Amino acid sequence: MEEAKHICLYAGTAHPQLARDIATYLGINLGNVSISRFPDGEVFVQYGEIVRCADAFLIQPTCAPTNDNLMELLVMIDAARRASAARITVVIPYFGYARQDRKDKPRVPITAKLVANLITTAGADRVLAMDLHSQQLQGFFDIPVDHLYARPVLAPVLKEIIGEDPVVVAPDSGSAKMAMYYGDLLGGGFAVVAKRRINATTVASSHLVGDVRDKVCVITDDLTSTCGTLCAAAKILKANGAAKIYCAVTHCLLNETGKRKLLEAEEIEQLITTDAVPQPDTLGGKIRVVSVAPILGEAIRRIHNGQSVSSLFYIKH
Repeated sequence: MEEAKHICLYAGTAHPQLARDIATYLGINLGNVSISRFPDGEVFVQYGEIVRCADAFLIQPTCAPTNDNLMELLVMIDAARRASAARITVVIPYFGYARQDRKDKPRVPITAKLVANLITTAGADRVLAMDLHSQQLQGFFDIPVDHLYARPVLAPVLKEIIGEDPVVVAPDSGSAKMAMYYGDLLGGGFAVVAKRRINATTVASSHLVGDVRDKVCVITDDLTSTCGTLCAAAKILKANGAAKIYCAVTHCLLNETGKRKLLEAEEIEQLITTDAVPQPDTLGGKIRVVSVAPILGEAIRRIHNGQSVSSLFYIKH
């Protein structure tokens, strides 16, 4: 492999604003790439500049429309590889298909592994991701993965909002470790809500472990689409005497049902999220968006310079 001589940043069509913000942080211009569709819907990509020997970073969250954005990313990778880029790093602020990471029913796929294989086979040399749905997803790739977390970005904002001695709540057992990390950062207590998923869009929260009476609570999770888990947990917390309830979610993927539920959820004061995926509607202030462009930009800088990325996991006091 030829040595990477210069950094090039390219944006897919999934979230161009985030790519522009990352480029601004780095003090460089976005690279010139043309992305279009043939009349039958096929993706066409052409780089408008020399990519040979470049350290190419392709920025594309695989959010909705998931299949279109994923295919576009694969074609971008292939075009960069065939243009002799020295190294190709895919920057995936949100990794779609992450919830299909195991066989929990008979005769179902492990689609997260399939997508990891596709990205690797297309020609990616490295992955930069944020808050993967499960830690084991890093092992699905046969190339290096730099896994960032949104909590160094979200925790300072939460501290401003909630003040001292909050209770951080995991809305289900799978989110317990994330909630414990937030609890350490915020200097608060910890609680967990037991959840049973009925189907893809419906959950039932049954009971609470932990004391939340007269406390400001923060429900933490990596993603939400229907807001069912958050709303069910919030009802349990309110019934157990919580004073105020906020939510901190890295990837806010709300569909129309989720938006309606969040607006109707009087128990939830505000949902704090990131711009890892586009957030065109803040629902009249019910959603507060914090940018992850600086942390992604710094990670890109350090990867290019061969420096450690691990210090970005922590908050600078």
